[in-house]
Amino acid sequence: MRIVFRCDPALEGRLPKPVPAREALPDWLAAMPRSAFSPLHGADIRTVKHCPPFLDAMTHGFVMTLPCDVHVRARQLSWDWAIPDPAIRAHPRAPISFHVPEQVSGTPWAAAGQVVVKFNSFWTIELEPGWSLFAMHPANRDDLPFRLLSGLVDADRFHDVGILFPAIWRDPDFEGVLPRGMPVAQCIPVRREAPSLVFETLDEAGMARSERTAAALLSGPRVYRKQVRGARSRERSATA
Repeated sequence: MRIVFRCDPALEGRLPKPVPAREALPDWLAAMPRSAFSPLHGADIRTVKHCPPFLDAMTHGFVMTLPCDVHVRARQLSWDWAIPDPAIRAHPRAPISFHVPEQVSGTPWAAAGQVVVKFNSFWTIELEPGWSLFAMHPANRDDLPFRLLSGLVDADRFHDVGILFPAIWRDPDFEGVLPRGMPVAQCIPVRREAPSLVFETLDEAGMARSERTAAALLSGPRVYRKQVRGARSRERSATA
């Protein structure tokens, strides 16, 4: 998958670049324990830090990031970001703009005074033919004071301007700094084709495999990591 990012020539070298999601993981993930005591079990149990699907969701695709520090105080957002005038006259200059609350009327987020922020993008994104870009809130990042609204963009055809990322501001009492380079959107290229749903019952062989897999999962840790992730690593090595 070849993904091409382009920026206004006047801003070259002044913008943080989109990065692979695996390079933008939160500090709490590294700091969290691998096990924790469960009163229900009466023993230590493994945390989600041991769960490959949980981690794979957080490391898949790439993230778009804030181009500068954004200060949040008394429910106001501000920034001090000196950049040259973009060569493109219609290009945004502010890292964040806003939607009026009426644009989410009829949704679960509609409320009087609801703030809908819009993270402006300073990069265009071009995908290969037949691929679209699924933009979502950074996976498992409920620690962020906003919640990005998911969107799907045909970025193989729409790549002359940057994609804007709207978000609901969830924590009205948050005060602090959203730092430059903080992930605001996690993006995953997806094939633009309708799935074909097939429904079947398990045959004898399938039921036997299910029994073996369930028994293996109950017998000890790292079964998924060894069988599935290990196969992925072997496939990569074989094609390298």
